[in-house]
Amino acid sequence: MTSYTELQAEIKKLQQKAEQVRRDEIAGAIAKIIATMNEYGITVDQLGAAPRSKIVRKSRSPVAPKYRDPESGKTWSGRGKEPRWLGGKDRNQFLINK
Repeated sequence: MTSYTELQAEIKKLQQKAEQVRRDEIAGAIAKIIATMNEYGITVDQLGAAPRSKIVRKSRSPVAPKYRDPESGKTWSGRGKEPRWLGGKDRNQFLINK
C-alpha cells in the first residue's frame, strides 16, 4: 500500500508535469496564432484588443447634489444609500433645482 507522503510527492510531480504541458500547449497555440496572422497579414490593432497595461480608465467626476436638507444643509446626489434626513419623506420637497 502507498503511504500518504508518497502520494503527496506523486501529486506534486504530476502538478509540475501538468504545468509544463500547459506551458508547452500555450506556446504552441501562440505559434499557430502568429503564423495565421502572418499568413493573412493581420495586425494586433485589427483584432481590437488593447494591451492591458495601456488601458486608461476615466476617473469619474463627482455628481452634483440633487437634494438638500434645509435644516442641516446636508446634500445628497440621489445615488447610493438614502440619507436618514430624507428617509420616508417626499423627495420632491428637498429638490435643489425645482
